[in-house]
Amino acid sequence: MSIEKASVARPARVIVVGNEKGGSGKSTVAMHIAMALIKSGQSVATLDLDSRQRSFTHYIENRRAWAQHVGRDLEIPNHTCFDPQVDYPTEEDEAAGCQALTDAVDALAQSHRFIVIDTPGHDSDLMRRAHAMADTLITPLNDSFVDLDVLGTVDPETLGVTGTSHYAQMVEDARSQRQLLDGMTPDWIVLRNRLSTLGSRNKRLVGEGLQELSQRLNFRCIEGLAERVIFREFYPRGLTAVDDLDEITLGTRPTMSHVTARLEIENLLSAMGLADSMASDEMMGQARDAA
Repeated sequence: MSIEKASVARPARVIVVGNEKGGSGKSTVAMHIAMALIKSGQSVATLDLDSRQRSFTHYIENRRAWAQHVGRDLEIPNHTCFDPQVDYPTEEDEAAGCQALTDAVDALAQSHRFIVIDTPGHDSDLMRRAHAMADTLITPLNDSFVDLDVLGTVDPETLGVTGTSHYAQMVEDARSQRQLLDGMTPDWIVLRNRLSTLGSRNKRLVGEGLQELSQRLNFRCIEGLAERVIFREFYPRGLTAVDDLDEITLGTRPTMSHVTARLEIENLLSAMGLADSMASDEMMGQARDAA
């Protein structure tokens, strides 16, 4: 897949959330990044490239419906579900679909400071194009060897890393093409997702494997989001940990778990090199009152 026609001199920063394995939490991460940026006063557009699953799109639709239900003005990004099969249904037109994605991103970049793209959990020309356009690539990864397999191969006896795997190779190809085109190498962040709050041998070994792969593949590994029920409860109402969660908006009183989740998102934005202008003091007070 060539990106020769891609326009890379964009005024907006393109953030792509990608992983070939489904169930890694891509849509949750994408939604939280988008809303955190909006809360900090940035103009944000969002794109859902998974036209079949549409988890990101449903998340935003849930937010719009819940805002109407509770009578609150919940900020909503300028969202598009990009479906190349509608306008470009044949294999011969895959290149046209990729160019249409580039054109869509270029158009959004003229009126938005950030563009957050959620990708499907499978390889495709469209997914590769999105990765090649990324200024920042976020790869959520559940804390298991099953999920580590998309990045690297592991020796069954020692559990040490023996090589790189299919998704990592695809990212390397996309980054190399971008480097040749404009000399820019996308910042790749692997986000350890759904981490157990307890230490374990598996957690340590997966962490060691990721650290070794980070040296081979030139990505930054971040211990990101813990396994929290609240992230699952947010989805039906379209809420995020960075929202102003009072009892009406949330449907229940906020707790310290909500505060901790918010801090995790703030740490992610800080690791991405974004100015963190979200204040947690108000929510901290709410949580202490609820305790």
